[in-house]
This record gives sequence, C-alpha cells and structure tokens, in this order.
Amino acid sequence: MRVCVLFADNGSSTTCKDLAAALAQGIRMQGHDVDLVDAAKDAGKIISYFDYIVVGAISETFFGGKVSQRIEAFLKQCGTIGGKRSFAFVGKRGLRQGKTLQALMRVMESQGMFLTFSEILSNPAFAKEVGKRLVIS
Repeated sequence: MRVCVLFADNGSSTTCKDLAAALAQGIRMQGHDVDLVDAAKDAGKIISYFDYIVVGAISETFFGGKVSQRIEAFLKQCGTIGGKRSFAFVGKRGLRQGKTLQALMRVMESQGMFLTFSEILSNPAFAKEVGKRLVIS
C-alpha cells in the first residue's frame, strides 16, 4: 500500500521530522511504499492518491492543546481525503500531550478522515517500533 507520513515542525525544531522518519522506516519494514511530506515545504501537494495517511505534529505551546495551523491548512487543500484511513501522532513535548493529540484528531476528523490509531511518540526508537506494528489495511 502507498502510505503518506505528513508532519509539521515548529520553527527550527526537527523533533517531529525525526519521529516521522523513524515511523516511516518502521512502516517500510512491513513492505509498504512510504513518502514523507513536510506540511511547510510541500504546501499544496495532492495526497489523495495514498491509501493510508499518517499525520504528526508537535504542540505549539508548552502547555499543549494547540497544533500547527499548517496542518489544518495543508489538509484543506491536499485533495479529497474524506474517508481515508489514518493515524495521528504527536511528539512528547511539554505538558498535556493527550490534549494536543485530541486537537490533532479533531482537525483530521473535520476533514472526513477515518482514524484507526493514535499515539504519543516519545522518541524515534519507539516510533520505529510503532511503525513496524501499525496495522495498515
């Protein structure tokens, strides 16, 4: 299957990119074709041809609960993604990571995406293991 791993970092931080790359590596080990997409650099890219979409973000604030507006803007203009099976993840940063994950899932569901799994990823090694075990069907 074709899998898209979409991520958005804050400023000069590469935390989310590192987590997304490790997750993509784990998914590739299952035999899937994976593309990494940066929401900031690849704005306007059409991702509707992917079978499964992974979306990741880092909290905008230390206290959590807010995700980057780039994710929402990207999802609004990336093609028809309603009904696509998807996975949401956030990096472990600051407080209230669960609230940040809920905010990300709300953004994804507002675009009609069907969430099959969600996770708070603490480090790239854990992200790779999640990617190896992620059920993509």
